[in-house]
This record gives sequence, structure tokens and C-alpha cells, in this order.
Amino acid sequence: MRIARKAALAALLFSLFALGGSASALSAVRKPDALGRALDAEVARAMARTGARGLAMAVIEDGKPLLVRSWGVRNAAGDPLKTDTIMYGASLTKAVFAYTMMQLVDEGRLDLDRPIAAYLQRPLPDYGNIDGYGNWGDLAGDDRWRKLTPRMLLTHASGFANFAFVEPDHKLRFHFDPGTRYAYSGEGIVLLQFAVEKGLGIELGAEVRKRVFDRFGMRDTSMKWRPDFAGHLADGWTAEGIVVPHDERSRVRAAGSMDTTIADFSRFAAGFVRGDGLSRSARREMVRGQLPITTRTQFPTLLPELPPAERWKGLSAGLGVVAFSGPQGPGFYKGGHDEQTGNTWVCVERRKRCVVILANDVRAEAVFPSLVRAAIGETGAPWGWEYGEHAN
Repeated sequence: MRIARKAALAALLFSLFALGGSASALSAVRKPDALGRALDAEVARAMARTGARGLAMAVIEDGKPLLVRSWGVRNAAGDPLKTDTIMYGASLTKAVFAYTMMQLVDEGRLDLDRPIAAYLQRPLPDYGNIDGYGNWGDLAGDDRWRKLTPRMLLTHASGFANFAFVEPDHKLRFHFDPGTRYAYSGEGIVLLQFAVEKGLGIELGAEVRKRVFDRFGMRDTSMKWRPDFAGHLADGWTAEGIVVPHDERSRVRAAGSMDTTIADFSRFAAGFVRGDGLSRSARREMVRGQLPITTRTQFPTLLPELPPAERWKGLSAGLGVVAFSGPQGPGFYKGGHDEQTGNTWVCVERRKRCVVILANDVRAEAVFPSLVRAAIGETGAPWGWEYGEHAN
């Protein structure tokens, strides 16, 4: 009997290591209550270590939410952070935007490789500098804007800095020829928003609500501030522990205006990993590595390219996400960040597994790698590239 038990245990351990390369991949066989207890302990240690005041987490297994949970507080008054607390989505917005764009591709309304110039009635610089969009007038005299395509903008290959306001003179300019390398740029994402709104006659906020939020029952998610959010929203904490009130964003910005909840975003994450709402080819195209990532870290943007031998292996830009490969096979990733927010969404294609973490305290980012490993095992997500050498 003991021999049989040992054989069964050995088989179990072999399957766990095959799934994730670590015993923490136990989530593949745990029930939600057992996984919840394990994560309660892991999060308690993580929050004690970092001083982070609040975070929320969802685990997706086989394309379904297995666990959705929150810990800590949402504001300085000590009100609890709940799974329906309104949190800032930050750059997770870009993935939702890319998903919306791929629906337009499926419908034949958007061509990833058709220059955005073909969607505009006037040359881009002629639109000038438009409040809420971009400094397009700054590009006058540099016709490289005519090369820009939706694919380039969604893979962060525009050639722009992250935003024009980080430039010394606050002017938008090209730092390299479009399409030749990766450099994270919210400016490029907003340019695609501008092009499709002008060229296709759509209003992005309404389009995303119809195609994403209504589809997945995301009732507490919006591309801009809603007054009904006021009673249950999360403020944030900076790295110095300073409380920052939740920003009431009045403009729809594809680069990062979305407010959401962990319960809502878990529905989107589960639906996306199942392939809901997109053709098989569009879903595959979105998570396919299309442009090698050639810098040591993602930020600051526009870092020098590394020699090929020193680059992150298997790390490439997808459309609105980053593609990687690890112990569990191919995966994709998207982060979101500002001075008081840290978010991550990590998925592996095998078993349709994901982890979503929304933190209203940027200090929590330091333990995102260990929390993801505790939930679904080692994924190979590019923590060192995203967070630098201190990622663990």
C-alpha cells in the first residue's frame, strides 16, 4: 500500500513540475478554497514585507475565474478593498483597446498594415495639436508619419517617446524610423485612437463599452469617470507611502483611462483567454510575437538596443500585449503602472491560465512575481524586463 501511495505521490509531483516547474503550480489541482488559503498567507507575507496597503487578485483556470479575492484597504480611512471596488486600470487599458481594434479587423473595417494616412481626410500634422489627443502639428516637415500603420502603433514601434510631455521641449518627434524596433509609447496608442475615430467615425468609449464591457458583464468598468463610482473607489499609495486620491478622468484615452474592478477584469481576462469575441486568427495574431524586444528593461523607454546575444530570449511585442515563452509554454503579459498604481495580467496558453493583480499601492509591484508563482507556478513572465534587476 505504501509503495502504491509513493507511486501516486511521485506521479502527482511529476505532473505539477511539468505544469509549472515548481510546486507552487499546485493551483492546477487545488480547489478554490485551498488556493485561497494559500494566497491569503502569501499575500499577508507580501504586504508585510512591502508595506503595501491593498491589492486584489484573480486566478483563471481553463478559461474560467477560479478565484477572485481582495486584501487590505482602499483609502486612508481604512475602508476595506473589495472585489467590486473601483480601481485604476492604467495601461491594462491598452490591451482592451487592442482587443477592440482586432474586432474591427475581423469585420474588415481596419487593416493592420494600411497606413493611418489612408484613414485621415487631411495630413496628420494639419490637425495641429489637439487637447486630449496629441501634438500632431509637431510632426510637420517629417513625413515619416505616413509610414505608420495600426500594427506599428499596437506593437509600440511608432518611434515616439512614451508621451510628448516627457520630451525636453514637450514636442512630439520621431526617435527612429517607424516599425524598426520596440519602444513603449502611449503616444502611438492614442494616435491610433485618433485615426480610427476620425477615419471610421466611431467614438471609442461607446465602442469599447459595446464590444467589451457589455459583452463580458463588466458593469463597473468604464473608459472614463462615472459619478456612481464615487462611493466605492480606491485611492492609491506611492512608493513613499503618500496617499493620492483617485483621479476622475474625464477623457477617453486608449493609452490608460479605464477604471475597473478585479471582478470585472477577471471576466475579460477569462473571456479573452478562451478566445471569445474574436476569430481564431485575430486572437492568434494579437498574442503572437511580432517584433523582437531588444532593450534590457522596458523603462525608461528609448534605451539603446542590446547586442543579440544579450537580449531577452523569446520576448516580443504582440498587439497591445507582450509575448513570451516559459516553462509552461507560450504566454502573454500586460502591465499597468503609475506613481500609485501597479497592475499586471499574465497568461499562459496551456490550460488557459491567467493571473490578474490590481494594486492601489505601487509598492506591491515588488512581490508580483512571487504572487503569480504562488498562484499558477513559474510562467517565464518578463519580470526583470518590466521591473528591472530588483524583480523577484
